[in-house]
Amino acid sequence: MRRFQEVWCIDFEFCAPDGERPEVLCLVAMELNSRRLIHCWRDQLSDKPPFNIGPYALIVAYYSSAEMNCFMALGWPMPENLLDLYAEFKCLHNGLLPISGYGLLGALTSYGIMSIAGSEKKEMRELAMRGGQYSSEERSTLLQYCETDVVALSKLLPRMHSTIDLPRALLRGRYMKAVAHMEWNGVPIDTETLQKLRLYWEDIKVQLVAEVDSAYGVYDGLTFKQSRFEAWLKLNDIPWPCHPSGALDLQDDTFKEMAKSYSVVGPLRELRVSLSGLRLNNLAVGRDGRNRCLLSPFRSKTSRNQPSNAKFIFGPSAWYRGLIKPKEGYGIAYIDYSQQEFAIAAALSNDPRMIAAYESGDPYLEFAKQAGAVPQNATKGSHPSERELYKVCVLAVQYGMGAERLSQRINCSVREAKHMLQRHRETYTIFWTWSDAALYFALTRNNLGTTLGWQISLSSSMKTSDRSLRNFPMQANGAEILRLACIFTTEAGITVCAPVHDALLIEAPIERLDEDIRRTKDFMQKAGEIVLEGFELRTDVDVVRWPDRYMDERGVDMWERVSRLVMNLAG
Repeated sequence: MRRFQEVWCIDFEFCAPDGERPEVLCLVAMELNSRRLIHCWRDQLSDKPPFNIGPYALIVAYYSSAEMNCFMALGWPMPENLLDLYAEFKCLHNGLLPISGYGLLGALTSYGIMSIAGSEKKEMRELAMRGGQYSSEERSTLLQYCETDVVALSKLLPRMHSTIDLPRALLRGRYMKAVAHMEWNGVPIDTETLQKLRLYWEDIKVQLVAEVDSAYGVYDGLTFKQSRFEAWLKLNDIPWPCHPSGALDLQDDTFKEMAKSYSVVGPLRELRVSLSGLRLNNLAVGRDGRNRCLLSPFRSKTSRNQPSNAKFIFGPSAWYRGLIKPKEGYGIAYIDYSQQEFAIAAALSNDPRMIAAYESGDPYLEFAKQAGAVPQNATKGSHPSERELYKVCVLAVQYGMGAERLSQRINCSVREAKHMLQRHRETYTIFWTWSDAALYFALTRNNLGTTLGWQISLSSSMKTSDRSLRNFPMQANGAEILRLACIFTTEAGITVCAPVHDALLIEAPIERLDEDIRRTKDFMQKAGEIVLEGFELRTDVDVVRWPDRYMDERGVDMWERVSRLVMNLAG
């Protein structure tokens, strides 16, 4: 940290009900070299920070997207250099799960630093989230609590200092600033339709079951009956994955997989998700009609965001995303990387046949050609079934699916599935040599990392499957790429509403939308080239202009069904 003349540890207390932007209550900041300490209640905060945020100052926080949201609420410019000790602690201990977790208390405990009890911390957060007016005693209490976190940071930083790769850490800090921008913006929601859905949802559920289940007969009232489902599967000759006990695997991921091979499963899966996982009142929508929630950056082992499925509009069933609607005069665009994981695998392994398959524009059909399963002049239209088989095989490899699971997906024998997987190995030998080497490295070094430094550590107490380790380079480098894309777009002033796995949802006035789409695609390509050393990733775009709404094609049928029921109930 010697390159910085000032190092400031900061913490805010704020009130932020679900869906709303934060209301700042107070700030405490400490400069580590001089030990200067600043306490400010909200009425003492002006239009600029009371500390240096320039090129020679370092701002240190824990889970700093919250602090950066407070900067935005106060109208302050972002600091030039931001170090987030949460991101660095998670990176250092990723895969090891500290005893007390990855929060500030967990980090302090890991380094033997004394702090306040978790119960007291919870009590103080509840006091801050209460909002409204505070007595002088409550103000003093919140400021003192805020100071304890700042003092804790001042002790934690020296203990972590030697393990921090500063250039990459500052890059992760830039991403936390991007996260704050995206959380601040939120996703535009059709609140009128949402209100109707909430009002009539209990009646809608009953009618949905009556309509959808008429083709299946697997529900008793609102209860899914496994015995009836088993009978339906047998009647329709659909092989279904089972647990070792022999019981059907009824997890949603399994339904999602099976729906890709058996389209008839799709409506049933949408119904199950809608009945069991959809909590309309939990969707976090502010008074301005924007969906906002914590994006939870770096939360997954691969460092992808993991926002709450209940609070985030992209969390529940696909049809639910029909609530996304730009306001008058605006448009939105969903821009995603095309076959990103296949491309990352090709680029990192430098497998020329895999690269050629991606550059063909249709890697699934090209794989079938390379494997000799279809003629060289085959097209998506002339050989759709073969293309679909080889697409499933590619996805099976990406997700570490074995022959037995693949056989269930494509309704073939285990022997045939093994043959298809062997074809992948024979076609992409260089990729498999690289994948084997990555797995060997991870198992012998107990560590595996990305091109920009995110890492996973292995321990004897926490088993990580070979499948997860093989998939880690694709998933984690994909996360690195999306983070860079978020940084470039938000710093360029583009309104990014949300990151969604391998995509960005942006918003702009209709007259500027096309230009912002072009710029975003350029930034997304640039991000890929940085992580993949010049390899070019393609992007696709889905554009929606007011008065239209966004729609995920997987949820169109259910959205139309629900919309009709709402209209009937509303009269």
